[in-house]
Amino acid sequence: MLTPAAAEKLICERLICLPIESLPLAQCAGAVLRENVYAERDQPPFDRVSMDGIALSAAAVQRGRRSFEMQATQAAGEPPLTLDSDAHCIEIMTGAVLPEGCDAVVPVEQIEVHAGIARLTAEAKPQSGSNVHRRGSDRAQGALLLSAGIRLHAPEIAVAASAGMARLRVSAQPAVVVISTGNELIEPGAPIAPHQIRRSNAYAVASALREHGFRRVADDHLPDDAAQLRERLDFHLRTHEALVLSGGVSMGRFDLLPKVLAELGVECVFHGIAQRPGKPMWFGIAPNGTAVFALPGNPVSTLVCLTRYVLPALYVAMGCQPAAPERLALAENVNWTPSLTGFLPVTLQADDWGRVWAVPAPPNGSGDFSTLAQTQGFVELPPGPAQFNKGFVTRLHRW
Repeated sequence: MLTPAAAEKLICERLICLPIESLPLAQCAGAVLRENVYAERDQPPFDRVSMDGIALSAAAVQRGRRSFEMQATQAAGEPPLTLDSDAHCIEIMTGAVLPEGCDAVVPVEQIEVHAGIARLTAEAKPQSGSNVHRRGSDRAQGALLLSAGIRLHAPEIAVAASAGMARLRVSAQPAVVVISTGNELIEPGAPIAPHQIRRSNAYAVASALREHGFRRVADDHLPDDAAQLRERLDFHLRTHEALVLSGGVSMGRFDLLPKVLAELGVECVFHGIAQRPGKPMWFGIAPNGTAVFALPGNPVSTLVCLTRYVLPALYVAMGCQPAAPERLALAENVNWTPSLTGFLPVTLQADDWGRVWAVPAPPNGSGDFSTLAQTQGFVELPPGPAQFNKGFVTRLHRW
């Protein structure tokens, strides 16, 4: 069977890159950028005042002058004034252009104003450049600000706006359908018999997708019937970029998905990964390029496989640059089956020195989804030793 790394590699190799669309900047939060963004002008585009106060010539202060006649007031957004002489100063506001003839700003806390005269207090010792954000000191005109492949959050949106980008070229959102299978599944709120269970996996999967920024998420529930499976899956394969199925991929009599998908022309890229939980995971590609992720039906397995494979794969299809793996140390010893990669749910806790540790929160089997509440993700334990000691550093996957 494949290792998790080999399965991840196969998935990424077979995905089709999603198309590009142009969106207004206000609609780009969470999207994946598909073009580089360059500085429209020097940043800042002028010598920018960074404190409320008075603008003056620092040389005049160095020659011994401590009192200055208030010449005028300059607010942000106004053209720069020109200082009449070294004996004058200009009242200035944060964000304004530094007036001509001035090279320093004394903050309001260090001046006393009376009858139009500003006097410097003893602590005021302005130098050339004091409280001035020099033109181009952040970025020069034409400098690369944002690279294609990053996700756009508030700071990146602000940078794009500062570069004058009213629209951005971003990856189109994939249309994803979450499909659960099984006659035993009953919707929350509906009457339920003792032998039935609530349909929870689909809600968890759809919630995770939306939480990670995927907005085009549909939902369907299919019975354990080959004809109905074939009809609905054929429709979904034609109308979506990705199918995320839960259940029906093991070796039981009613695990019909692999056979039905094969009849619909979906190529099985792999079936089974050397891991626990989630060993029966199935992945395939339809003739039109639609990706099919068939996850095991046990709730812990479903969420682990979704987090470990599906979410990263969708980001890859959107052209997103992979993030560096996050690593943490185990807070206590852990015993594990040597032959399989292990995915162990954890909570994150900081010690008295501020170090964050991964505290194991093992479920009571892959059906015990209640244990997952309040966990932040899971760590990946490689096959090999029967015990991982406290302090063992390994990869963290956040839900």
